[in-house]
Amino acid sequence: MLEARNVSVHFGGVRALEEVSLELCGTEILGLIGPNGAGKTTLVNVLSGFQRPSQGSTCLEGKEITAQSPRQFARFGIGRTFQTGRLFKQLSVLENIAASAIGMGLGLKAARKGAGILLERLNLMDFTSIKAETLPFGLQRRVGIARALALKPRYLLLDEPAAGLNEEECDDLMKAISSLPGDFGCAILLIDHNMQVVMETCERIHVIDGGRSLAIGTPEEIKANESVIAAYFGSGKV
Repeated sequence: MLEARNVSVHFGGVRALEEVSLELCGTEILGLIGPNGAGKTTLVNVLSGFQRPSQGSTCLEGKEITAQSPRQFARFGIGRTFQTGRLFKQLSVLENIAASAIGMGLGLKAARKGAGILLERLNLMDFTSIKAETLPFGLQRRVGIARALALKPRYLLLDEPAAGLNEEECDDLMKAISSLPGDFGCAILLIDHNMQVVMETCERIHVIDGGRSLAIGTPEEIKANESVIAAYFGSGKV
């Protein structure tokens, strides 16, 4: 289990998170949603070691790891993607994926072999030698997921992977994400503003608003939650 325990993050007078607790277990797909500015990315930063909480802790299998570096979080089996992609633009798709594995200590031959497997699994074989900067946005998102998977994570944190994708690309993304726990044995935390992607992909959903937890439940429970409707969905139900 990967946990945030009563996590608060304060930036001066701004309270980005206030006593938020979250659990990511087994091979589940957990959605994390909320209005803009709710604190979703800040929470992912805490869970991946990129942000130290002002209060509270991050725990892995019951052991506190809050003070560890992002590199150590990755070595513990916590991988993530970023909203902006952060690909090595001048490197090929294969080289981008292999670079993640090399960063974890694999040799070049083993890293390239592992990258080839991920290219096939994520339907990227046609783009192996293409420079990352020339890829359309949807494919860049997919390469970002492949790079995170090259770390062999037990927990994969996806920060808005469907942002900017068209309907067809979203359908492909949902199929890819849904297959990851079974194929790679990892749990997934999914942040996205595309409610179709979240509702159709996730088993549980955790809603935060104003830096605080608002609701946790199945997609059907979240759709029917009056507080969630008021805070996130507006006046009408999903």
